[in-house]
Amino acid sequence: MPHVPARLSVVLLAGVSLFATAAKTDEPSRELEELVVTAEHGFAAQAVQAGAFRNARLLDTPLTVNVISREVLDAQAAQGLYDALRNTGGVTRSQLSGGTYDNIAIRGILVENRGNYRLNGALPVINLVEQPLENKARVEVLKGASALYYGFVPPSGVINMTTKRAEAGAAPVAEVTLRGDDHGSAIASVDLGDRYFDDRVGARLNLAGGHVETGVDRVKGDRALAALALDIDPVENLRIDVDLEYIEKDIAEPAAIALLPAANGVIALPAVPDNTLNLAGGWQHYDARAQNMLAAAEYRFTPRFWVKVQAGRAETVRDRAFSQFQNYSLATGEGTLRVFQTLGQKYVNRNLRAEAVGLIDTGPIEHEVVLGWTWNEREQNGRQSPTYDVAQNLFQPREVPHRPLTTPLTQNPSAIRDEGTYLVDRVTWGPLQVMAGVRWTDYESRSNLAAATPTVYSAEKTTPAVAVIYKPRDWVSLYATYLEGLEEGGIAPANTVNAFEVLPPAKSEQWEAGVKAELAEGVVASLAYFRIVRPNAFTNGERRFVLDGEVEYSGVEIMASGEVTETLSLVGSALWLDAEQKRAADARLVGLRPENTAEWTASLFADLKIPQVEGLVLSAGAFYTGDRAVNALNQAFIDGYVTFDVGARVTREIAGRETTFQVNVENLADKNYWNTAGNGLIGVGAPRTLKFRITRAL
Repeated sequence: MPHVPARLSVVLLAGVSLFATAAKTDEPSRELEELVVTAEHGFAAQAVQAGAFRNARLLDTPLTVNVISREVLDAQAAQGLYDALRNTGGVTRSQLSGGTYDNIAIRGILVENRGNYRLNGALPVINLVEQPLENKARVEVLKGASALYYGFVPPSGVINMTTKRAEAGAAPVAEVTLRGDDHGSAIASVDLGDRYFDDRVGARLNLAGGHVETGVDRVKGDRALAALALDIDPVENLRIDVDLEYIEKDIAEPAAIALLPAANGVIALPAVPDNTLNLAGGWQHYDARAQNMLAAAEYRFTPRFWVKVQAGRAETVRDRAFSQFQNYSLATGEGTLRVFQTLGQKYVNRNLRAEAVGLIDTGPIEHEVVLGWTWNEREQNGRQSPTYDVAQNLFQPREVPHRPLTTPLTQNPSAIRDEGTYLVDRVTWGPLQVMAGVRWTDYESRSNLAAATPTVYSAEKTTPAVAVIYKPRDWVSLYATYLEGLEEGGIAPANTVNAFEVLPPAKSEQWEAGVKAELAEGVVASLAYFRIVRPNAFTNGERRFVLDGEVEYSGVEIMASGEVTETLSLVGSALWLDAEQKRAADARLVGLRPENTAEWTASLFADLKIPQVEGLVLSAGAFYTGDRAVNALNQAFIDGYVTFDVGARVTREIAGRETTFQVNVENLADKNYWNTAGNGLIGVGAPRTLKFRITRAL
């Protein structure tokens, strides 16, 4: 259990003092705002829910924040997180090609699957199962270092998923959806939401389930979702939110392709295989189940002071028969398929947070002060993966025999505790805002717990954050930010010689400057320069996962989204990234690009309403990722690629009920391309997919 009495008692006492100070103002000039982001409409978003910027306008956030609205998700028929995040600059797949879950990198930095994915800005959910979007109102990406609010997480960014809710004053929701594709997928879902008991209780229920196929040989399975969001207002000024999720996906996992050994400093890559090819057996399933629970209570003592407490638990259990094709001949295609079998891998996150927020005036200067305490604990049982090898052919795949596990699986459990206290003061004086924050962190990681002598790392760190925002006009802001981040060194993947070893913690630094603007009614745009310096973790030539040296990531990112005209909506992004290894024990790495890091990424998606045909909307999108190094030594690069999507939907009233018919085509040209690299693996993008969706109000 957390050391609640020590740190939390300090926060509570300080919160009482903050309340007393905030309450002195009899006629407040401003009240703390509670923005209902789920009520926004259109491609652009006006506010953000992640981190210390909760409910802030995008213009008042001194970092790059991308928001993918529900309207964009629906227009693109998005099914998973990568579908949503490809609309933001610098997002690529990493290590795995998709289908089971979305392993993602942002700005060339891996998004850690146990800490960087958040539910409603709070609970760290475990991204080892595909995150469903049926119950999400939006997806946010807070890019860069986030230690101030979230503790030990990599500076890739935090991905926040906001759930749909039955908000006060909103119309009831009741609709059913049937979606599928030309590969044979068929998913049914229902979305129900309403207010009860004199508008004091809101309930939003989302259910989904059905059969999944990807168009890749023998890759098929099932998925299910049950999600409930409750909003309870038992007395005036008190709000209680509860979120419950059950997620399940059981699907065959295609084999990854391992890199060949380098010859004279160069790795020869095979030609890109047909995008329907699968070298694994149909019995090799990835079967994952997740349960997420989050409860929050917020009480407003006055319009200028409130407190909030949150508690949550996330659990994911998976069985996996992963495989990689290795040691193959480029001429004949003959090689070896190595199969890793693991049963009962279990991951558990526990999270507590207490926070007090108050407005304090000191003459013409206004302070918005946030004081908080947070505690996270992450556990995993670290089961080892027994392996066996079978002959396989890249050009003419053979059936892979199933060999049941005959020996007990050994365990290598690990646990991480991350406790922190943070203080943030946002000072506003006319058009100038200055934000200063500090976090005190007590961190401990324990690995190899089954060994006679476990590996223990502990650290007590203080990390600052400083930002300046200047708004010469209400619709535009200029900002500059300096942040320090803390991150776990990472966990060695299953196919390394030090599998599941937890590396020691590390510190990163980030500088960012930019401009944001609301260019017109409903259009938001931003331009930013950033520089991140962090330690480098990768799999070296001896197949050992290590921290070695320092990497610098510098770049420029631009994005825009919103309704350009009454009929045209756009969301677009572009990123130029200069990433380079600066220091390393292995001198060969200095000056090289980190693996799986694209210099250029870009996307553009448009929705066009056709006034001549009632309810008709046409859409089209293009998504580009540049070339990427396959390893830290840059011994080969996978080519860049661009894919195109098109779509159409029409909404009509049929028998008194609004009904929408929609079709989308992804990878329109049916391009064969490498879509991922990292950890000694490469993978192939999905084949062309024709999706359909029918949604009808009940």
